[in-house]
Amino acid sequence: MRDGPFTGTRGDIAASLLKIGATAYGGPAIMGVMQAELQQKRQWVSKERFLEGLSLVNMIPGATATQLAIFLGHARGGMAGGLLAGLCFVLPGFAIMLALTIAYAALGVSPLMRGALYGLGPVVLGIYLVAVYRLGRTAVATTPQLCLAVAAAAAAVWSPVGIAAILLLAGGAGLWLFHSRRIGTVVIAGLVATLAVLPHVVRAISAGSPASASDAAHAASLPRIGAFLLKVGAFTFGGGLSMIAFIQDQVVNEFHWLTAQEFIDGLALGQFTPGPVLVVAAYVGYKAAGIAGAIVGAAAAFLPSFVLMIALLPVFDRVRRLVWMRAAMRGIGPAVIGILAVSLLRLAPHAMPDAFAAVVFAGTIVAVLYWRVAAMKVMLVGAVLGVVRSRWWPLHAVRSTLSAGVGTRF
Repeated sequence: MRDGPFTGTRGDIAASLLKIGATAYGGPAIMGVMQAELQQKRQWVSKERFLEGLSLVNMIPGATATQLAIFLGHARGGMAGGLLAGLCFVLPGFAIMLALTIAYAALGVSPLMRGALYGLGPVVLGIYLVAVYRLGRTAVATTPQLCLAVAAAAAAVWSPVGIAAILLLAGGAGLWLFHSRRIGTVVIAGLVATLAVLPHVVRAISAGSPASASDAAHAASLPRIGAFLLKVGAFTFGGGLSMIAFIQDQVVNEFHWLTAQEFIDGLALGQFTPGPVLVVAAYVGYKAAGIAGAIVGAAAAFLPSFVLMIALLPVFDRVRRLVWMRAAMRGIGPAVIGILAVSLLRLAPHAMPDAFAAVVFAGTIVAVLYWRVAAMKVMLVGAVLGVVRSRWWPLHAVRSTLSAGVGTRF
């Protein structure tokens, strides 16, 4: 008998992703919450399968946390489960962002919310670290895999190569190490040649199709908002933070839909909004064209993530069982761990601005890793501690971080 809309498997998917979408903060760190709640606690997928999902969503454009939610929902309940998981993950953040956007003009940002966010920062970072550690024990099992993880981390820090390219090269290395050196050599050589030529091709296309000078002068309309944010969701690699950087450049400097200060205000609201970072698209749409603009903007920004995953998952399910694909994934898995480790290091200064936050971070690791306390309970405690701490000492570090904008949103 098929599950009803809110019973059985589908009810489990909806309840789990609504809960995460309404309470989990931290962009990439949300994936740590998903690992703790859906992989470790509920056993929706194995660690190996979770790593495969992480690898897939990091190699394609779109909102990575949303795509991972779709991947996990698909693993749990098929295509319908994937769609349900993605929607339930995105909708709470959209609703909260829209409500905050409407209320912000009248009420501003309350000290209570600042304190809660301050306490959540080190907690989600601790959950993220535990997730990377747990997955790393599975993905980095041999010396060659450790070398791949270190090489991927180094490339993420010191090379201009993007995450998708690093993972593709790691897949080629996996073919070379674990399947066929001849095939691996051919694949790596082809990828290197493509990466060398691709920037010149992109520059040539960009030079051949300059943006119309009149575009910036036109007032925002629903079709233009939808078309722009659809393009952002379809062609931007690197997750929500990369998308926000691109959105900021276009809507402030090119289209002039928002002023620089208005965009910073939107990023501040994004600090208080759980779920995927890309819900900032709802703020941009609202400022440009009201509630209709918020709906169109958010729908357009997330639509490519749904389309890509729904198109790729049936193929991925078949291909992942092939010998050569399993070898490639053995190379990509360690590279994902290396990239996540770099992400942790970059987030740490923002999540731990002082000694109190560092203590909360350490306590989170102990609670989640050794006492196995549920991630949501630890997050609630962190928020309460942040509020209590803010009543005792002024959060100058948090205020200055919030005003800096995009660097603070995980």
